[in-house]
Amino acid sequence: MKQFFTYVLATIAGLWITMIIMTVGSVLMTIVMLAASMATPTVRIDKKSVLHVCLDGPVEERAQGRSILEELQGISINTIPLNDLVKAIDHAAADDRIEGIYLDCQGGSGGAASMAYIRESLEKFKESGKWIVAYGDAYTQSNYYLASLADSLWLNPVGAIDIHGVGGTLPFFKGLLDKLGVEMQVVKVGTYKSAVEPYIMTEPSEANREQIKGYITPIWNYISGGIAAGRDVSTADVNEWADSIIVTQDPATFAARGLITSLKYRHEAEEWMKSVTGKKKKDNLSLVSPAKYASAIKEKSSSNKIAVLYATGDIVDSGNEGIVGDKMAPLIMSIAENDDIDALVLRVNSGGGSAFASEQIWEALEQFKATGKPFYVSMGDVAASGGYYISCGADRIYCQPVTITGSIGIFGLIPNIKGLLNDKLGVNMVSIATNPNANMTLTEPFTPVQRAAMQRMIDRGYETFVGRCAEGRGVPVDSIKAIAEGRVWDGTTALEIGLVDKLGSLTDCISDLALEQGYDKYSIVEYPDPKGEWWEELLMASSSVKQSVIKAELGEALPYYEAIQRVKQMSPVQCRMEYIVVE
Repeated sequence: MKQFFTYVLATIAGLWITMIIMTVGSVLMTIVMLAASMATPTVRIDKKSVLHVCLDGPVEERAQGRSILEELQGISINTIPLNDLVKAIDHAAADDRIEGIYLDCQGGSGGAASMAYIRESLEKFKESGKWIVAYGDAYTQSNYYLASLADSLWLNPVGAIDIHGVGGTLPFFKGLLDKLGVEMQVVKVGTYKSAVEPYIMTEPSEANREQIKGYITPIWNYISGGIAAGRDVSTADVNEWADSIIVTQDPATFAARGLITSLKYRHEAEEWMKSVTGKKKKDNLSLVSPAKYASAIKEKSSSNKIAVLYATGDIVDSGNEGIVGDKMAPLIMSIAENDDIDALVLRVNSGGGSAFASEQIWEALEQFKATGKPFYVSMGDVAASGGYYISCGADRIYCQPVTITGSIGIFGLIPNIKGLLNDKLGVNMVSIATNPNANMTLTEPFTPVQRAAMQRMIDRGYETFVGRCAEGRGVPVDSIKAIAEGRVWDGTTALEIGLVDKLGSLTDCISDLALEQGYDKYSIVEYPDPKGEWWEELLMASSSVKQSVIKAELGEALPYYEAIQRVKQMSPVQCRMEYIVVE
């Protein structure tokens, strides 16, 4: 009998081991198959091809890796990688296989600096003598800004063009918080540090109105000036289009007014491109997307390697989204220790976030500078508050004229939910402690002593912030304080007041660095790797499903949901500019 049980147990154990091996094998097989499916195929570029720039989604700094979940579900990520797009346009100018560029305007969007960067690349492309044409059924303002420099700009006969100027939308939550019985306790430094206003006010302060008007006006002047130059009209004409709600008007009048070249249906636009590329009417155009074209560009290897480190999104202490302090700081240290890397360009597109994480990243960058390697910063759409904190120590800082930067200030935002618990839910919280401040909780308002202590901590954080900026910019602390106070600036003004060194794109920043270091040739190494490890993707899979569902369900209300989520996840002390949709 004993031997029988021994055989039974051995059999069961064997079955379990077999099942485990089969499961592990299946997982590994799936990973191998996915890896093979995600491998970049060889891209063939035919002669007389057209670079097809399809503006049908949001512009992001660079392509993000597709997760295993997205591969399995066949989810399409409809974003436009800025780095691939600019790389493709720049390379196509000297490629005999590319005849011209087709701007297919389908409502894509992007920040003002991203659009300016793309437009600069398009302008350089035109200098090669090749053509650019644009077609749209309905042009958004950002699409039209790019399309305005096209040699031919076509609109569907029943289409529309939206030109409206630049404005900002701010959500204010105080009314909601009052109804919930939640009081947001604020300690801050900076007259213009307005990121706290949505939680304690019902409308912007006069100082905030002043600063918003102060930076959106030059941004619009830059955009309207670009449109005017592209269409060979005056800026007064462009402003008249915006003021007259041009999107509602009859497109039959647009050609005579200079908005478009002519009205065409899409097939007519494509037939024109067939004719100039030698295609027969029944043939298909040889269209190549920027992403595929960029993947076919073979980078020349060089002993001089410049690391481009992307710092995009909210600055947080830990997590998987945005600029994660406990991941970014070690990554910078590893780049510093990499003998193959000769220089670093930090590409910043962030409105800030955690003050603690910002300090850790700043310190890691100081360690990089201690190696003697050059360190430059290129600012994207926004590099403000914590985004400026991590930038300020650079040897040189570049930004676009329409970049939003500055916001040198700091605040703490701590909710008091006593009203919610007591008045709304009937829950009475009682604290018993040995010392007066042993229980500083969310269920009781600050005492005067506690508020004073918090203010001292915020003041100390502000002094650290302005000190870092003064040290990095090589100016007295008082000079930084004169332009700080949490105020946000446009890029052109930032240059005038010394927050940045030069107006220019990421391409300009890298080129200047290479020139000043005497690199005849150089290659770019991008960090961090947009694709994580396979096991990280599996762990993030459920989160990806949740995010996809939320985005689909909330639609236009998504930004307000995300604003509330940011507050829930904030660390107590923040270097962050206000959330504002500028369009």
